[in-house]
Amino acid sequence: MHRRRRGCRGRYPIQPVIRKVPAARRMDPHPLGSPEPLVLDLAEAEVLRLVDIEGLYQEDAGRAMGVSRGTVWRLLASARSKVARAIYDARPLIIGHRDSDTSSDD
Repeated sequence: MHRRRRGCRGRYPIQPVIRKVPAARRMDPHPLGSPEPLVLDLAEAEVLRLVDIEGLYQEDAGRAMGVSRGTVWRLLASARSKVARAIYDARPLIIGHRDSDTSSDD
């Protein structure tokens, strides 16, 4: 995975340490239409596991992932928002990279 920075200046972001990849790669409700899926990044899934399942404080989760507590807070807020939207809007939730599930060799 390549590190990407937003904008043209500043340092490259620190790559979070991901110790356990989720067993599920996709959660797909059976909605009537075909809404746009939400993509949950592996870092967001890892921070959900550490904070919500393992019960770690955000500072401890940041140490485990090798990122700051502020980064953990942003990842956690984003992950919780995506999961809630997937539940209430009946949208598919893709865990990891979107192109790995939907790419085709045409």
